[in-house]
Amino acid sequence: MKTRALIMAGIAGLSLGGCIQVKAPDKPIEINLNVKVQQEVVVRLQRDAQSLIQNNPELFPQ
Repeated sequence: MKTRALIMAGIAGLSLGGCIQVKAPDKPIEINLNVKVQQEVVVRLQRDAQSLIQNNPELFPQ
């Protein structure tokens, strides 16, 4: 009984083996790495402005 199941599984595996095809794509693979850096720029500008205000209080009276 077990050998019959093994034989049937082997036949099923062989019949499915012909259906699988590995083929290289026609077009090149494109990886889009567009990343927004707006947050870093804003933080850097805020730090620069803060140091400018602290170093030159006469230019920015409160």
